[in-house]
Amino acid sequence: MQFKTLIASMLALTSIAVCIAPAHADQLSDIKSRGTLSCGVYSNVEPFSYPNAQTRQLEGMDVDLCTAIAKQLGVKVSLEPLAVEARIPQLKLGRVDMVVANLAYTKTRATQVAFSDAYYSTKEVLVVKKADASKKLADFTGQKISAADGSTSAQSIPISIKDGQPVTFHDTSSAFLALQQGKVKGFVTNQMTAIKIAKQVEGSDGAVAIAPEPMLIEPIAVGLRQNEPTMLAAVNKALGSLEQSGEMNTIFNKWLGPKTPYGLSRTDKVTPIDQLKFTPVS
Repeated sequence: MQFKTLIASMLALTSIAVCIAPAHADQLSDIKSRGTLSCGVYSNVEPFSYPNAQTRQLEGMDVDLCTAIAKQLGVKVSLEPLAVEARIPQLKLGRVDMVVANLAYTKTRATQVAFSDAYYSTKEVLVVKKADASKKLADFTGQKISAADGSTSAQSIPISIKDGQPVTFHDTSSAFLALQQGKVKGFVTNQMTAIKIAKQVEGSDGAVAIAPEPMLIEPIAVGLRQNEPTMLAAVNKALGSLEQSGEMNTIFNKWLGPKTPYGLSRTDKVTPIDQLKFTPVS
């Protein structure tokens, strides 16, 4: 009898503890409570996020966008530099609140993280040596092609080049070096990075060109944790406000626009991904 009474008392105490325990706050509430938004960005990829040569502070398009979103949410921003392949794992592990690192939508990523509305679309392109400038993608059938590990650039290789052999590296610089050293026949990266690299080596023995056919067209969005609908809605609202105010165009033009080395024009508006016409990679 005493044993049954003891068990009953323990169960009663457990029930009381459950009742009085505070409910777990959603992610947005946690962020506002601490007053800081942790934003994962590239550690060194121009023009998205890279250290300023003088100040060593991170700057770039993604840095400005993180800062603008944090301001919309009414908190400060804390930038967390990440390698390309660490973007999704660090977000899933909860070490950053969101990722703004030229993150392209893919089917696999969509099973692991949530995506905000897309804020622009980009191209994955093939960078080749000058001698191969006029070749079509079909001309690289069965060839070794380099890309950064964990990127959609790497995923695009077997999709866009028949029997293409992806050779991946820790970072973009190493993947490009493989092309320069003749270890691969091409190097895949996003359009902006490709333009920048081509201009840097223009006129040298290592001059390169961008193949005329794009590998992929991809929507770029903010990466967020799954099952946090309030946070997702808040980020989408912030992006919409930045679009309406013109700040999104200002950020894009500052880093990628007609007066930059990239010379791009932003024709996209902030749009839900399911409303876009594109072929997502796996």
